[in-house]
Amino acid sequence: MSTVRVAGVDLAAEAAGTALAVLRVEAGGREPGSVALEHLRLGVDDDTLIAETRTVALIGIDCAFGWPVDFVDFVARQASGARLASDDTGDLAWRRRLAHRETDRVVTERTGARPLSVATDRLGMTALRCAVLLDRLAGDGRVVDRAGEHPSAVVEVYPAMALRVWGLARPGYKLTTDARAALIADLRRAAPWLELGDHEPLMRASADALDAVLAALVALAHRAGHSVPPTAAQRDRARVEGWVAIPTVGLAELGRVP
Repeated sequence: MSTVRVAGVDLAAEAAGTALAVLRVEAGGREPGSVALEHLRLGVDDDTLIAETRTVALIGIDCAFGWPVDFVDFVARQASGARLASDDTGDLAWRRRLAHRETDRVVTERTGARPLSVATDRLGMTALRCAVLLDRLAGDGRVVDRAGEHPSAVVEVYPAMALRVWGLARPGYKLTTDARAALIADLRRAAPWLELGDHEPLMRASADALDAVLAALVALAHRAGHSVPPTAAQRDRARVEGWVAIPTVGLAELGRVP
């Protein structure tokens, strides 16, 4: 029986808030324990992340992989000192277009989740680290496609959105141990094929650790072909801005993926 590994990363601007999860996946049916949480740790720096993912087939990273094309173009025009374009109106619709990526809009349209703006929110600090990390992964010989299309070694994920898709949304799970414990119980019921082992206490104690596990599950769905791809018209932007993998199957269905 062949074995593959997928990883999930809850990325923060600093190592202290970064978690890494690795799932070991046994080929074949999803009997209890056929997907096992093999590794889970907090405080992960870039060197450790690169070293500990060399044997995994795919890494799901919870962070924006790029910035909105329109935002980047505007900043370049403004920095040049030239007159702005005629469509640089400064109104609300224009600001929203610059603040959000195409994938952010697709996530909201399909799931109702509202990703933070990498251009105007604090997420930008983490995205700076992510840009360097993706470059280092490419330098390590990995295929890095910000759209996440095969054979990319990385895919952008959004755990809170995935919970909505899977019917497991738990408001407050990032804030309280009780909410995380309830979410983990929901996860166990929805995915009896997933073996958490002795890592469950860390998932209850840390929202970062729990999000890393969820990121790995989204990566598992994406690797099996069960996520929303960019359309032909969206692909060029996705390869610049990034593209969030929206799961298209529930956890029960994911458990039947060979």
